[in-house]
Amino acid sequence: MKIVLLGAPGSGKGTQGEKLVAHYGIPKISTGDALRAAVKEGTELGKKAKAAMDAGQLVANEIVIGIVEERLGQPDARKGFILDGFPRNTAQAEVLDGMLTRLGSPGIDRAVHLHVSDEEIVKRLLDRAIKEGRDDDKEDVIRKRIEVYNAETRPLLDYYAAQGKVVTLEGIGSVDEIFGSIVKVLG
Repeated sequence: MKIVLLGAPGSGKGTQGEKLVAHYGIPKISTGDALRAAVKEGTELGKKAKAAMDAGQLVANEIVIGIVEERLGQPDARKGFILDGFPRNTAQAEVLDGMLTRLGSPGIDRAVHLHVSDEEIVKRLLDRAIKEGRDDDKEDVIRKRIEVYNAETRPLLDYYAAQGKVVTLEGIGSVDEIFGSIVKVLG
């Protein structure tokens, strides 16, 4: 099963992705986690990504695409995967489709969209910043990330809807209730 998780930052993609990993036994590929690790390690990729992340901007396509393509080529991703944070725009979705073709795999099976209001996202991310000590979760940066998401990533809903692959679920409720809804639509 090949799944793309869609939703604004703080919509619960990471949490639900981990539960899907346990349920389906396939890897979750989170570009956000990979980029934060590169920043922490101070790699060349990390230095390039840090400037964009600190400003609430999206990291350049070529950096993100390189991370994803390398990961999708690994053996554990052959039977399926969950993408969290990629694709971020329709250009990346088209690249993903081409990547999967090159890897001898049909396209994704489902794009699961977790819908959460902007104000709930701000509240969640400010709470997460306090709990996890995340420097990238300041209110002005959060609002900028939501703005960028709405402009850049939200059009993916139309892209995947045109392929009959998108399903939108409310990302409000208990973690288990939301997870149950996701599993139900995935079949």
